[in-house]
Amino acid sequence: MSEQLKNFSFELFPPKTEKGFENLKTAVRELNQHHPDFFSVTYGAGGSTQERTFATVDWLTEENIAIAPHLSCIGSTRDEIIEILQHYKDQGIKRIVALRGDLPSGAGLGSLGELNFANELVELIRHEFNDTFHIEVAAYPECHPQASSAKADLDNFIRKAKAGADSAITQYFYNADAYFAFVESCQKAGVEIPIVPGIMPITNYTQLARFSDACGAEIPRWIRKRLQAYGDDLESIKAFGQEVVTSMCQRLIDNDVPGLHFYTMNQAAATLAIWNNLSKN
Repeated sequence: MSEQLKNFSFELFPPKTEKGFENLKTAVRELNQHHPDFFSVTYGAGGSTQERTFATVDWLTEENIAIAPHLSCIGSTRDEIIEILQHYKDQGIKRIVALRGDLPSGAGLGSLGELNFANELVELIRHEFNDTFHIEVAAYPECHPQASSAKADLDNFIRKAKAGADSAITQYFYNADAYFAFVESCQKAGVEIPIVPGIMPITNYTQLARFSDACGAEIPRWIRKRLQAYGDDLESIKAFGQEVVTSMCQRLIDNDVPGLHFYTMNQAAATLAIWNNLSKN
């Protein structure tokens, strides 16, 4: 598989506890043995996990591990964003995932911070730091849950690309055709930046359903029904999930995707199971 897939990366979230941080370190060390391009580190709504994000980034930097911190603009001033970016530059960080960020409950656009959209954040990074950072942005093959239409969502993505994004990482999906159709729409619109599929291993149906309902990622009906049928049989859920996600990843690789980005949930086992399955193909 190494010849088929030359670019891949893993996503982490900043842990809330010391035990969680130790678990993250263990997972990172296991995953890093496979030499990913980078680990991304998430950033909460309105910067709500900011300090934990910085602590995670600091540790990864100390370990000489390539990272791409998420940076959301909602809830922050331009000066605050520039200060964070300068800090990352001083740490030698070369990649940023630039996001609008989730709106805190009850808030509306324009009520928090000076920037309201990810394309404005991309423009700010480019204006203040030129080509210091490789800028990743988010893409939504099945449409952002808050977009008014698929066309409006595509237009938003095009604005991010034209603002200076280098590449994109998608929300996870389980329907490869949705990804292929989105990429084709982008190419027809003249957007040629690499769009890397986001991959979410399946280990817990209840948790996955909650995440998917919140972020607009569709779980195809046949997959939902199979997962529901397993009830509390976690081993069967994991085995079926590995089969489904491995098959989808192989199809993506066979169609020359620019890479894969795994949402690890700070756990190595499920991602590495898929990785090992792909390595056998």
